Amino acid sequence: MSEHACTVVDLGGTTLRTARYDLATGALSDVHRTPTDGMARHPGAPVPVLQERVTEQLTAVCREALARHGGGAVGVAFAGPVTADGRVMAAPTVWGGPGEPLPVRETLEERLGVPVVVVNDLTAAAWRYVHGPDEPPFCLITVSSGIGSKVYRAGEVLLDAEGHGGELGHWTCDRSPQALVCDCGGRGHLGGIASGRGALASARRAAHADPDGYARSALAATAPDPELLDNPALVAAVRTGDAFATGVLRTGLTHLASAIISVFTSIGVRRYLLMGGFALAVGPRYAELLTAELEQLGCFGLSGAEIRRMVTLAAPDDDHGLIGAGRLLAARGAVAVV
Repeated sequence: MSEHACTVVDLGGTTLRTARYDLATGALSDVHRTPTDGMARHPGAPVPVLQERVTEQLTAVCREALARHGGGAVGVAFAGPVTADGRVMAAPTVWGGPGEPLPVRETLEERLGVPVVVVNDLTAAAWRYVHGPDEPPFCLITVSSGIGSKVYRAGEVLLDAEGHGGELGHWTCDRSPQALVCDCGGRGHLGGIASGRGALASARRAAHADPDGYARSALAATAPDPELLDNPALVAAVRTGDAFATGVLRTGLTHLASAIISVFTSIGVRRYLLMGGFALAVGPRYAELLTAELEQLGCFGLSGAEIRRMVTLAAPDDDHGLIGAGRLLAARGAVAVV
């Protein structure tokens, strides 16, 4: 086996990706994609059945990838909270409702015979942006079908041993009875309101509440029936400055800005990197609108100029989990210690 290569995996709700990561150069190669064998492919299947399917699939793709890569370790970025010993505690986008903790690291090490590191996908993604032991603190936030976050500080991603931490998407920010429902089943969660999926649901709701405003929007030309509206149309409208679409997005961004301010006022982190399909699709306009909300709300002790430097966009690709898992393996000497 090569001392300079490892296999990295990014397991999400819809797609499972593997790649070869060069520990010496940081280069990715041999990227393979396959649909995740979870609830997206088997809607209605019981959680234990889906957990078994995902475990079998993960084992198979890792075994095949290791044979191709000749690597001596595996790093897995998993879409769900993960404990320090590599147990996945929940995976709403992979197998839905609650289930028993899944010992992914232990299972893979037994089956593959190599060291394995398993971390939350956002934990892995954060490591992509760690360039050395003196890396300043930052908070990585993903805005896609849901919202997640992780804080990096002083050589580690801040989590407790049970994987708690960095779940801003499940902060209840709307207590009203009519608040949108999150994928986890909770009502009024930030992820259910300010994610790409939440923004789309908000746009449809706003269209029904204000049909005249919707009719004047560019959205109506794309989807006369609001129920046919999709995220690409919403993104395009925001990017061109459509007032109706921008107003919808701002509603969610007000909640997201409040969450960021709570992180800043609690632990003093000033850098916020935005990733995720929805935020990156909107692009610089997303960061501009979020920054405007931060300025409007204010960050105690910071000037307007300092607030305007807080938010930046992450790299415009979907390799965060893969690269981050590789960098984490490199930082740990490719030893299965999280």
